[in-house]
Amino acid sequence: MPVLAKCEHMNPTGSVKDRIAWSMVQQAESQGRLHPGDTLVEATAGNTGLGLCMVAAARGYQVVCVMPEKMSPDKRAALQIAGAEVVITPNAAPDHADNFQNVARRLAEQNGWYLTDQFNNPANVQAHVDGTGPEILEQCGGRVGAFVAGSGTGGTITGAGGFLKRHCPDLEVVLADPAGSSLWRHVQGAVGEPDAAYQVEGIGSSRPPSILDCGLIDRVETVSDTDSFAMTRRLIREEGLLVGGSAGTAVAAALRVAARRTGPHPVVVILPDSWDRYLSRDWLQQAEPQT
Repeated sequence: MPVLAKCEHMNPTGSVKDRIAWSMVQQAESQGRLHPGDTLVEATAGNTGLGLCMVAAARGYQVVCVMPEKMSPDKRAALQIAGAEVVITPNAAPDHADNFQNVARRLAEQNGWYLTDQFNNPANVQAHVDGTGPEILEQCGGRVGAFVAGSGTGGTITGAGGFLKRHCPDLEVVLADPAGSSLWRHVQGAVGEPDAAYQVEGIGSSRPPSILDCGLIDRVETVSDTDSFAMTRRLIREEGLLVGGSAGTAVAAALRVAARRTGPHPVVVILPDSWDRYLSRDWLQQAEPQT
């Protein structure tokens, strides 16, 4: 079964999050909640922040990005170069005051900044209902067998997956989740097995974001850091696809899906971001064993 990759790393700032940055700002403007000179604040692993910097530069806003310390130095540097103020937080649980989402919310309240709130903003999902999903359907000639994506905010898999399922009733929507994330438990209604640390950035969570529609997901493929990063290096070196670690997670999952399915309709997988925000990471610099 063919596996087709949607190359979101080729968007203007290098990720799928360019779509939601524009969607969230455009919606806020249309509702009169943003004015030139305002400050946008967002809790981000880096990609949404870069998308917001691009939109803000064109629309006359300032940007503050709140990031967990887990995220790569490359992302911090890129955000600062793009004009954002970067606030680094501990890798705290969702209920902790130091969690990056809670810090961003608090900064918005204290300073009168506009919280774009990607984890709870319906405009995130709508960006993929209006854009990503229809593009995939058209590019695949109207037939898709399975759709595979990770979940950071849940916007891509909910928006694009939901759109595709409405047009392809037999579609299988598959969540590619890092080993250590607990999203699989929420999808499958399981209990036990606490969260564990993992190195893949931007996807997975201890609890589902409010915009993630767990009921839409038919299957979860859990992928280890080792398999994610090995696949990322293969995509770079064998396919010339200059992608980040979460693309490796998604493709490893997509290949499993393709191996068990039959039929002519493709498995479509999202490649969320570019390699340039991980260049300092040891896993990207690792040499492959010689055979």
